[in-house]
Amino acid sequence: MKNFLDDNFLLNNKTAETLYHQYAKDMPIIDYHCHLPPNHIANNTQFENLTQIWLYGDHYKWRAMRTNGVDEHFITGTASDKDKFLQWAKTVPYTLRNPLYHWTHLELQRYFDVHTVLNEQTANKIYDECSEKLRSPEYSVKNLLRKMNVHTVCTTDDPIDSLEYHQQLKNDGFEIPILPAYRPDAAMNPDNPVNFNKYVDAVATASAITINSYDDYLAALKNRHDYFTANGCKVSDHGLEEMYVTPADEATVAQIFLKVRNGATLTLTENHQLRAALLQQFAEWDHEKGWIQQYHLGAIRNNNTRMATKLGADTGWDSIGDFSHAKATATFLNKLDTNNKLTKTILYNLNPADNELMATMIGNFNDGSAAGKIQWGSAWWFLDQKDGMTKQINALSNMGLLSKFVGMLTDSRSFLSYPRHEYFRRLLCNMFGEEIENGELPNDIEWTGSIIKDICFNNAQTYFNF
Repeated sequence: MKNFLDDNFLLNNKTAETLYHQYAKDMPIIDYHCHLPPNHIANNTQFENLTQIWLYGDHYKWRAMRTNGVDEHFITGTASDKDKFLQWAKTVPYTLRNPLYHWTHLELQRYFDVHTVLNEQTANKIYDECSEKLRSPEYSVKNLLRKMNVHTVCTTDDPIDSLEYHQQLKNDGFEIPILPAYRPDAAMNPDNPVNFNKYVDAVATASAITINSYDDYLAALKNRHDYFTANGCKVSDHGLEEMYVTPADEATVAQIFLKVRNGATLTLTENHQLRAALLQQFAEWDHEKGWIQQYHLGAIRNNNTRMATKLGADTGWDSIGDFSHAKATATFLNKLDTNNKLTKTILYNLNPADNELMATMIGNFNDGSAAGKIQWGSAWWFLDQKDGMTKQINALSNMGLLSKFVGMLTDSRSFLSYPRHEYFRRLLCNMFGEEIENGELPNDIEWTGSIIKDICFNNAQTYFNF
């Protein structure tokens, strides 16, 4: 029987062990999509305790605690940090077979050298020990990134963001590039006319362009797109329920914009026409600048109206959707490709039923102009676990070239999430190792190791040109 989370965790044969320890383990990390707050990096934040860095904003843990019957007072409420942590510690033993159990203990080991299992009995000691370490200079945010061998980070930023913290980091000479990503979700969401118009006004302020028409709006958003480029941005990102491709001519889109600008609610068709026009425009700007565009498809968000209204977005009320992605995604990409305006693209799906769809979709538009030009992104959100990642790797292997995959990302708001890269790397090495030992792949460790190093780091470095 193997020990829990030992050096060969998830590595079930000698070949896998060799591949991981000699080829994957020490590769740097390119975190090309995450939600880390750049102000904490720029200010080199020193967290006071384990709750602040580990539980604040982590809706994965919040959902588990709620399911375990923990009152909201101890999750997002006014309970003390210590009491919140104790409630999390009581919950952890009940997360067996949930990825939170593995992530929790990997993070305790890798950051704090704590190898004790977290539960109600060990909670106080672990909290005090880790909190004391967090208050030392060695555990400042910048040093946490250094500790995890992070090469580059791309945050997720609204077009109206000033990017002041990215500028501060560059001016300070921080050796790990912290780059912005253009995320215009709010810019193309007219569901609520009041909120949309407030956002349009904010775009006007940020761009110093008065917005009285759709053309004005495009000019203002283009101004922000240019501003992001001037501040090191090389990627965009979109969180969409589905691809929007409902056609409309320019005059119709302009009328639709004026309608919502005047406070009227759009019909569903008008809503999708405006979204489609903006999505197309963003993609053309990305191509113009040579950016990589990313599309996260399939989440339905804020399903619990009562709690989402009380606590706000990104507090744990989202789930997998069952949208039909195939035709719309193909139509969207094909229009760009036909007009020679399709830049490098990464597609992510949230519903595992769409795995094979995405694995084959990317092959439709890989035209040989760049290795892996169109990528199927790593298993995302609810799929970011052992089974989900295994299925994604297998489907990509079967229907594309795993060897050209740009690999893992954190997609996290936590500075303690980088062991997710280790988790992915161990699973990857184990899969190759098993097939080598089964005689399904040749016993060429050097070549296989080079492929693993590419997936862990080299492919992303080449693809993003970081």
